[in-house]
Amino acid sequence: MQTVVEVLEWAAGTHGDRDAYVDGDRRITFEQFGAMSDGIATSLQDRGVKHGDVVTLLMPSSIDFALCYMAAMKVGAITSAVNPRLGPNERASISHRTSPVLTVAPDTLDVGSEWGTVLRVGELSQLYTRGTPRLAVRLHDADTVAIVWTSGTTGLPQGAVYDHRCLKAIHEGMGDLSAPGDRRVVSLPFAHVGYMTRAWDDIANTVTMVLVPDPWTADKQVDLLERERITMATGVPTQWVKMLECPRLAEIDLSLLRLAGIGGAAVAPELVRAVRQRLGCAVMTRYTSTEAGLATGTQLSDSDEVVATTVGVPSSVVEMRLVAPGTDATVGQGNVGEIRLRSPAMFRGYWNDPEGSADALDNDGFLRTGDLGYATPEGNLRIVGRLKEMYIRGGYNVYPAEVEAVLSEHPAIIAAAVVGAPDPIVGEIGVAFLVVDSQHSPPSLSDVRDWCRSQLADYKSPERLVCVEELPVNAMHKVDKTILREQAKEYV
Repeated sequence: MQTVVEVLEWAAGTHGDRDAYVDGDRRITFEQFGAMSDGIATSLQDRGVKHGDVVTLLMPSSIDFALCYMAAMKVGAITSAVNPRLGPNERASISHRTSPVLTVAPDTLDVGSEWGTVLRVGELSQLYTRGTPRLAVRLHDADTVAIVWTSGTTGLPQGAVYDHRCLKAIHEGMGDLSAPGDRRVVSLPFAHVGYMTRAWDDIANTVTMVLVPDPWTADKQVDLLERERITMATGVPTQWVKMLECPRLAEIDLSLLRLAGIGGAAVAPELVRAVRQRLGCAVMTRYTSTEAGLATGTQLSDSDEVVATTVGVPSSVVEMRLVAPGTDATVGQGNVGEIRLRSPAMFRGYWNDPEGSADALDNDGFLRTGDLGYATPEGNLRIVGRLKEMYIRGGYNVYPAEVEAVLSEHPAIIAAAVVGAPDPIVGEIGVAFLVVDSQHSPPSLSDVRDWCRSQLADYKSPERLVCVEELPVNAMHKVDKTILREQAKEYV
């Protein structure tokens, strides 16, 4: 099979009665997924969408989103999925750069002419039965299927381009994260690399995708774990923290749950241990990026210590290098370096941005991730932060993720985020934002510094402490350090 469309034809023909999607009271089988996306594909052609055109999905995660994404693939169009939580300037930038021929949008959303022809979500149900596309389209494995937009935390979003070959390579490198017949609860937006690039793998394994109703809450996801007989649960660290606080988690039957996946941001060791203990299943930590598609992950056989403190080894299809920041020279084992990745799974470049695409790769075709880490003697990768998040205190590099991991093991601390802030004497100092367990008294700054110094060099201990009800998050539920860096200036 050369395209995702062929994979769906196989799934609909061999496992047609298996649930493909569950979305609240709605559910469709793989047979219905194939037939209903055919109907929408026919309508796209009737509205002038052709091979190579851009179709924008400006809509929340839903069965309709999945159907439109597949319909666009069937006519050879390119899907640009836009997270509705992005701001108006970010959305305007995306429409300007992609010039979509057609946009699918909610009935109540005001959409201008720059988005092309507008197809309203409320119209889709009338299109499901329109039959197979009238115009035959010859699809190729090199056809672009998706533009996946970065979260835009350091500027306007960039669009990572993926084709069928990328999605097939991701499937081949997924390992134990996927299993045939899985029932997976989905909490991240579909307009995310974790969904847009997994289409081949999800369909080839006939995975049932169970959506958490929007807006996401821990109670909603926990209820679905039992009600929908979930075998694989995923979430970013902030979501897992909230789920562990949910009283109902201790009351439900989780006997079918085989795996919990954590990724999307730095993971505190204590969080991994807590998830494994509370859920009674294997836990895997994963690391990737919008551009990488696939990177590293722990294994089912790994010890608690490996899962809690590393992001595992590179996938079978991924090559990894660690290089000294600002150079192409590799660093020795145990030394911190910038993580660089090369694989057939990674993006093909940024949409309409040749300069940015060239800057993203080194001379050997390795992706410059901007993330920092080091390899353990066993070859597992430990993430210590991002180049842009690293701060320099008195000439010493401090990696926030390393400090956050230590802080998160403090018995009174639920979540921690550390940022650098300007200081006239030592250049920069660390400001720690903490979410404190209500059953404990807030720790003092001296207590926090002593805790850090017991495990880290003294210059890595934060010098300001801010207790907050919750950490701010961006559209992808990641801690928004842009906001925290601005707030930190108030405390120095």
